[in-house]
Amino acid sequence: MIKRNTIQCAEVLKAVQAMKNHPTADEVYEEVARENPSISKGTVYRNLNRLDETGQIHRLSMPEGPDHFDHCCTEHYHVRCTSCGRVFDVDMDFIPDLDKKIRDKQGFDFTGCDIVFRGICPGCKNKSGKN
Repeated sequence: MIKRNTIQCAEVLKAVQAMKNHPTADEVYEEVARENPSISKGTVYRNLNRLDETGQIHRLSMPEGPDHFDHCCTEHYHVRCTSCGRVFDVDMDFIPDLDKKIRDKQGFDFTGCDIVFRGICPGCKNKSGKN
């Protein structure tokens, strides 16, 4: 099946690239709906999945919360604020082939990993008065 580029898909990609803040699907929908009020959530969700599958964006699966989407598809790490739930890039070197260094006793074929650190972002820290 040939998948064609659609105007809606281009709008979703443009929104993720413009937001640059690791938005959730709902946040992408809200952004796209400002310009195109007739777009449905289902259309936005389908296009986010498609863009992730084609490698144009990267889905960040969060253990405690909704998935987020990253416009930057190079390998890098993230930190999630445990207070507000926002996701940020971490400034550190990526460790290539980390999954190959695992001592596996269960017989897994590792295909990669997503490492997400936890912390309190500066905005939440300032709100709470903790420095």
